[in-house]
Amino acid sequence: MPSPEPRIPERSWSEEEELSLRLWIALARCYSTVAREVSARIADYGLTPAQFGVLEALYHLGPLSLGELAEKLLVTGGNITYVMDRLEDHELVFRDRSGPDRRVVLARLTEKGQKLVRKVFPGHAAFISELTKPLTTEDRQELRSLLKRWGKGISDQAD
Repeated sequence: MPSPEPRIPERSWSEEEELSLRLWIALARCYSTVAREVSARIADYGLTPAQFGVLEALYHLGPLSLGELAEKLLVTGGNITYVMDRLEDHELVFRDRSGPDRRVVLARLTEKGQKLVRKVFPGHAAFISELTKPLTTEDRQELRSLLKRWGKGISDQAD
């Protein structure tokens, strides 16, 4: 005897909620695809995405406290400590307590770290640009603006 057709539950959400759910799914799938591609490329440099993020931030912004790094990279302080440990093992960064407040630990690039970022960043930027090629320049600007507005709106609601 064939099994009965699965019953599709009655929809109990609005059209607006359906659109929002579909938007969330599209964003999550897109992010997953982009993150997978970027992670694979960064692995070619012998780094994890978090390690690359630390190096890139220090290269473009200069020395930062570990707290500032964690905030910029959207990770925990514990994660930054672990990432810094690994980068120090490879002599790409060092921690500096030489400022007036010795409680503040600044992360700095070593010369080796600077050379690595200088070498790989142009290719990384070109790769990211290539990933965005399905969108026009105007699409990219609009999408960036929309995502920033969405994120800020969520953040403002939480406050």
